[in-house]
Amino acid sequence: MIDSIAHRIRELITEIRQHDYNYHVLDAPTIGDSQYDQLMRELKQLELEHPDLVDPNSPTQRVGAKPDSGFEEVTHRVPMLSLDNLFDLDEFRQFVERIKDRLSQTDTPQMTAEPKLDGLALSIRYEQGHLVLATTRGDGQTGENVTQNVRTIRSIPLTLKGSHYPEVLEVRGEVIMKKADFAAMNQRLSEASEKVFVNPRNAAAGSLRQLDPSIVSTRPLSFYAYGLGEVSEPLGDTHTEVMDALKQLGIPVNPGLVTGEAEAIETAYHSLIAERDALPYEIDGMVVKVDSIALQNALGFVARAPRFASAWKFPAQEASTRLLAIDLQVGRTGAITPVARLEPIFVGGVTVSNATLHNFDEVSRLDVRPGDQVMVRRAGDVIPQIIKVIAEERPDIAKPIAIPTACPVCQSPVERADGEAVIRCSGGLICQAQRLEHLKHFVSRKAMDIDGVGERLLEILIEKEWVITPADLYRLTADSLEGLDRMGVKSAQNVIDAITTSKQTTFARFLYALGIRDVGEATARTLAATFGSLDRLIQASHEDLMEVDDVGPVVASHIRSFFEIDRHRSVIQELIDLGIQWPDGAVSALQNGPDLSGQTWVLTGTLESMTRDEASEQLRALGAKVSGSVSAKTNVLVAGPGAGSKLTKAESLGVDIIDEAALIALLSEL
Repeated sequence: MIDSIAHRIRELITEIRQHDYNYHVLDAPTIGDSQYDQLMRELKQLELEHPDLVDPNSPTQRVGAKPDSGFEEVTHRVPMLSLDNLFDLDEFRQFVERIKDRLSQTDTPQMTAEPKLDGLALSIRYEQGHLVLATTRGDGQTGENVTQNVRTIRSIPLTLKGSHYPEVLEVRGEVIMKKADFAAMNQRLSEASEKVFVNPRNAAAGSLRQLDPSIVSTRPLSFYAYGLGEVSEPLGDTHTEVMDALKQLGIPVNPGLVTGEAEAIETAYHSLIAERDALPYEIDGMVVKVDSIALQNALGFVARAPRFASAWKFPAQEASTRLLAIDLQVGRTGAITPVARLEPIFVGGVTVSNATLHNFDEVSRLDVRPGDQVMVRRAGDVIPQIIKVIAEERPDIAKPIAIPTACPVCQSPVERADGEAVIRCSGGLICQAQRLEHLKHFVSRKAMDIDGVGERLLEILIEKEWVITPADLYRLTADSLEGLDRMGVKSAQNVIDAITTSKQTTFARFLYALGIRDVGEATARTLAATFGSLDRLIQASHEDLMEVDDVGPVVASHIRSFFEIDRHRSVIQELIDLGIQWPDGAVSALQNGPDLSGQTWVLTGTLESMTRDEASEQLRALGAKVSGSVSAKTNVLVAGPGAGSKLTKAESLGVDIIDEAALIALLSEL
């Protein structure tokens, strides 16, 4: 009897999974909703009567977890990179030419194009064919664990279809809400006197981040895959083959994939614009990729985006409204930016009340004045900007705005470098506006990573004039913080502990935290690896800096200018005197250990004695370049437990492969 019931349960699960595949992947249902519901009711009843036979991946188990108190952070095994944007035909053709130049070929490689879905990026991990983890994109390196919520989305299989699939398969895609589902949901919310969502994208993102999976299960979310993260074995030689393979495994793929040469992609772009309003989901452009995986690997990546893919955005949506005022904002580097304050207008799916004017050259070019009727566009469907003034509707009282001669915050004189459109406050750290932004950058996670010191606390500390420069943070005491807004004894001590912990850092983090113009994380790492010590960097000439990868004449000038300012060097010395320190850099490392200059290393799998970041920093200290992907230029692959496709590729290319023990032995020579 029990065997026959267990058999029927397995039979129902198989049948329901097939119907889910037909509906969500093939878009070709073979039974009606009532018949589907009848199968589900039978399965639920059998599982209720025989709880010992319940399969944790049964379709009935999509909701069942308790509400989360919060989402845990998860580090992506393979970073979820963003895409560079293209905004017109010329930029697309330049993108194609860059690809051809980098590949040293005259013919355009085969390319793909697919709709750029407007939702929330998601990474789903399968192990042994079962869904084990789902994370949001986050900052690309770290996302949030939303596995329980994702299990409620019917288009996402809990178990892969078929019998052959990679041991580890990480699928990247977009969670969306279709237009009809969005409208029906908002209607239900409105009838229940609940708050409605402004657009499908916000609805999808807000739904997925609900702490209670039972609420998520009521939201009509859909998922479409567009790529891969970590995989233990290749799914195909081209993006097209990978998408076909995912579809065979039961995973919905990004619809509307087109393959062809550049001319075909251009045609597809214009066709997609014409079809945009009729599509069942919101899109904001088209993603263009090189189809060949081998060519993708050859093209590689820049710091935050692949070279082989870009998002070709649609012409932005536009609307007209009244310009109420032009305010001036002072940024971290002293840039004074004019910002338009508008009568609120609904455009591109959101209500816009502010728009960027970029700089005063743009103000002059547009001849924009408070009181004007202006046309507003969401550039790339993201950043609102004024594109023109409706001159015939200009009121008589509209007067041009004057370029300021003094900072609106600290009244210091403004300055404008030759060839620059931006004007800047010369007040530096004496300017309260720059002080807040500078300190926010200094304490941020990728800089000094001082947990608990947020914008509100910094505002209070600046207002009380307890913190004028970053060095003053290290003079704070728990006693002084007690009694501040929401700051008790324990909270105050936690802040001081975080400040103390941050004293042990890396040279690259410290450089990035200083906020030197145009010196981002990647450039800071390169500078740290090249010069090895702060003294050598401070003494470096413009010519020395120009020899560093990623440093051109403009960045070199910014670095030199920063270190030539006495108060900057004074603050740096204070920080060091107050205990900030880092391991000796590349110069001392090379004196005591092997010289890895010119070598490219890749880390994969799990490291048990250190994090990948720690291993990467030490390898860079020896002069190595640490890459995220294996190519013919890779010298050494460090493979830990769980190594997947990178190990397979390294073996096929004849790359030297070592384990963690060999890496530790190498690093112990430092």
